[in-house]
Amino acid sequence: MENPNIIYPVSDMTFIHIFPDENDVRNFYIPIEPSFLHSVTELMGHVEKNLWISLTVLKKTPITDEERIEVLRRVMREITHVIGPDENIKTLTTENDSEKGGLKEKIIGFLNTDFSKEKELKKEQKKGKLPPDVPTTPEGKLILTQMEFNSIEYLLIRDKVQMGILEPFLNDPYIEDITCDGVGPIFIEHKIFKGMKSAIEFRNSNEIDDFVIRMAERIKRPLTYRDPIVDATLPDGSRINIVYGTEISKHGSNFTIRKFSEEPASILQLIEWKTTDYMTAAYLWICLEFGMSLFVSGETASGKTTSLNAITTFLAPENKIVTIEDTPELTVPPHKNWTREVSKGKGSGEGEGGSVTMFDLLRAALRQRPNQILVGEIRGSEGAVAFGAMQTGHPVMSTFHAASVEKLIQRLCSDPINIPISHVDNLNLVVIQSAVRRPNGDMVRRMLSVNELVGYDPETGGFSFVAMFVWNPITDTFDFPGNGSSFLLENKIATLLGLPEERRAEIYDEVTKRARMLERLHKAGYMGFWDLYHMITKIKKQGLLKIEI
Repeated sequence: MENPNIIYPVSDMTFIHIFPDENDVRNFYIPIEPSFLHSVTELMGHVEKNLWISLTVLKKTPITDEERIEVLRRVMREITHVIGPDENIKTLTTENDSEKGGLKEKIIGFLNTDFSKEKELKKEQKKGKLPPDVPTTPEGKLILTQMEFNSIEYLLIRDKVQMGILEPFLNDPYIEDITCDGVGPIFIEHKIFKGMKSAIEFRNSNEIDDFVIRMAERIKRPLTYRDPIVDATLPDGSRINIVYGTEISKHGSNFTIRKFSEEPASILQLIEWKTTDYMTAAYLWICLEFGMSLFVSGETASGKTTSLNAITTFLAPENKIVTIEDTPELTVPPHKNWTREVSKGKGSGEGEGGSVTMFDLLRAALRQRPNQILVGEIRGSEGAVAFGAMQTGHPVMSTFHAASVEKLIQRLCSDPINIPISHVDNLNLVVIQSAVRRPNGDMVRRMLSVNELVGYDPETGGFSFVAMFVWNPITDTFDFPGNGSSFLLENKIATLLGLPEERRAEIYDEVTKRARMLERLHKAGYMGFWDLYHMITKIKKQGLLKIEI
């Protein structure tokens, strides 16, 4: 749609309006929430006043978010009366609120409690009397319509427990990224409508500073002038980066949220999106099954983590998997033996304690006898340990920031990773992925190439690698130039299978067979991540993946 003007739901209480902007390439993204009701805005102050009185005398402090939400809902039912279909406001209201158990008695009972600031609290007694224009029952309960009750309950939970104004964005399954650059609107990256600007904006730096401070406290990673940068995970699993203060962010504090789906994309979904094809997926399947180490490399937002998650479907279900990350992003299918470890920086989480780096976790993982080690991203000293693990026979999978195999080798061999170039061939495969723009203007993600690292030549000082699959930008398909010349398939995997030299070419038939299996599963409708994993497990149990020797 050139000028989209549509509304779609993201929850029971919120909708999203996509509206065109004739003067900008970005269309408007407008969250429609219950706060649009004028009566709700007027009533909210009275509700919060009554809520404060009831919550202050709680006997037990709620700990989890679920407990906090349940307490808010219970107290809301206690302090309000929802008009039934046969009720009338006039018959419910009265000027006398002095009956036993009424609001006045609750306030007096609360103020007579032994508090050190009793005089100040007695002043609140006068403030606590509701204005006469707000309808109440004889017991002092606010009289609300069902819509007003539902709307106020939603807003209380949104602002007191959840992520405030960001909640509609986080509930929208079509959003990939949420960005606020400082003072101004919130920008989003939409899966369907691409780049958009929200109708919600911050008008001054103080407003956004207060918001990011509350958000950081909500995720238990408080911001300070000494530690103004936070990388963390939101309760829904999304990754967030916050930069606080105008000293280092001249337009005001900023934040970026990378959203992740509850169910990762499967390899068949990547094929449907043309990120890869059946033969490439089948080749990766057989390589991972036989313990090859692999990096998915590319620039930011090229879909590296999505692809790495998708190909974990091919990991043998009986293997022990260890994942190591700084923010949880990797999803391994329901392996019974999966150890998930996350690094910890100073001041993160609750309590005191030193940091636990990815280097520390990776070193510990080598003592846990894993069949596969998955690292969220190789950035620094953990790279040396990862290559040490490969040398000792532990397959490693990870993402990496490099736009080509040459750049990847340069980064591996320089600070801060410092891998000797002669050791780089312990890494077997490099998938180069990128976000590319098609002739029609669409931005799409493609595996540009799948490369086998062959080895270092000390005479020339160069490093050899072979492109097995290459994306053809003209036809938007994948070529297989490595067909018949794969070092991994013929010299490693065929050897592991015990195939004699004259039969090693049969390994290519196995790739073709698995490609056909994936195509049949696709046509049968097994598109989901979990469905595909369970079907591949059944195929293996039935012995359909065995190669006759």
